[in-house]
Amino acid sequence: MRIDEILAAQRPAFSFEFFPPRTPEGERNLYAALAELGPLEPSFVSVTYGAGGSTREKTIEIVKRIREEYGLEAMAHFTCVGATVQELHATLEEMRAAGIDNVLALRGDPPAGEEVWIKTDGGLEYSRELVALIAGGYPFAIGAACFPETHIHAASPEADLEHLAEKVHAGVHFLITQMFFENSSYFDFVARARAAGVEVPIIPGIMPITRVGQIERMAKLSGARIPDGLRAELHARDGDAEAVLDFGVAYAALQCAELLAAGAPGIHFYTLNRSPATRAILSALRLTRPWEKAVYPGPSVAASYPGSISRPSATRGEPSAAS
Repeated sequence: MRIDEILAAQRPAFSFEFFPPRTPEGERNLYAALAELGPLEPSFVSVTYGAGGSTREKTIEIVKRIREEYGLEAMAHFTCVGATVQELHATLEEMRAAGIDNVLALRGDPPAGEEVWIKTDGGLEYSRELVALIAGGYPFAIGAACFPETHIHAASPEADLEHLAEKVHAGVHFLITQMFFENSSYFDFVARARAAGVEVPIIPGIMPITRVGQIERMAKLSGARIPDGLRAELHARDGDAEAVLDFGVAYAALQCAELLAAGAPGIHFYTLNRSPATRAILSALRLTRPWEKAVYPGPSVAASYPGSISRPSATRGEPSAAS
């Protein structure tokens, strides 16, 4: 089933992201997580694409297996790194033949060992070109990424939004955000995106914190800001893995509850191929059902939200300090 149809029919939509494992142990972890998370009946799951398209075949294989063996709707990530237009068409044909209905279109990161993104000869330069290529000849629902705190390579928040609007108008049906730890960043971003003409659902992406060093490395790579207070609480527990996990789950659960009460269309969990944190958070959300208490029901989310666990948002229509 297409994810745009799922989002139209089901609110909130909960989804999980997995990555193709590189080792037999990693593969066991992945399928153990799927076995444990599957009974939670996510709206869909997604499978990432390695740098330079290095896991293309594995990504498609895992998506097919998730659909066929676990009965879950699955979306394949798809990038234009290291591929010609002809090769991109070949991969899209393979996905269509496999019965895949959903694709997350991304420009992609440079191949391992390279810092600068360089267009492949005969390939595409921008993610909006990839979106247009897919929309022009394939029946997939197309998702794309967005960045509440601005893409690390963007010239400015305004330029980032301009590029996002171009990408959406090329054929994107829904957006999933990069991870963030301040809900005001998401609320402000949605308001600015709507003002820029972006009307598709914007699903917040949440990464439960389970290890201090790991989340700090990932935040640095993505440009996600860890608020000072959150960082202090994490470091106060560093060295006690169980305490970090407990606090990380509690923080993410509060984030998700506030987002859903403010009208977010769902939550996309970055699972890192592990299930305990995501299971605990989603189980608590389904028990308490914060979306039924939504202050701003529907697909739009207010720019500011009273009582936010993060710092106050900037004036509506202007980038916050976190952006």
